[in-house]
Amino acid sequence: MSIREECTQAIKELCEAADLKAGDILVIGCSTSEVGGSKIGTNSSEDIAKELYDAITYVLVPKRIYPAFQCCEHLNRAIVIERECMPTCAEEVNVVPQKKAGGSLATFAYNCFSDPVVIEEIKANAGIDIGSTLIGMHLKRVAVPVRLSISKIGEANITCARTRPKFIGGERAVYNENLL
Repeated sequence: MSIREECTQAIKELCEAADLKAGDILVIGCSTSEVGGSKIGTNSSEDIAKELYDAITYVLVPKRIYPAFQCCEHLNRAIVIERECMPTCAEEVNVVPQKKAGGSLATFAYNCFSDPVVIEEIKANAGIDIGSTLIGMHLKRVAVPVRLSISKIGEANITCARTRPKFIGGERAVYNENLL
């Protein structure tokens, strides 16, 4: 399978496993270096970024699910989103991601979005980490691992998660099975 096909499959499976709906947010962390078979941060690729971006938006846009692209650690793992999905409590930061300061995929997304904004954090409903970029800080409070039928995109390992509301109460509490 090609990188685009692998990414498309992974995003489709994650959307289904996480039961994502219109208006939900999916955070994507990615090392295009790792996807291409190099060590993280050593061989950023705009070509790989384009393939991944095209696959991600192909799946998410028709479902009206918002992608949130995580920048690399040089921008403190800030998030690139469309302004329309910016949480009301979020504060925009002034930075324009670049290939070597933000990462190729976040930079590509910033340049493709109609009204991009960069924020420091988000609380997404689900996430995919392509190449061990550490997306956990951008997921809602209780993350649940999701196993897909594939474990790599290109040469990069993928780790996926969905979120669920946290349980509160004690032995008398009753929980909504639909939210598990």
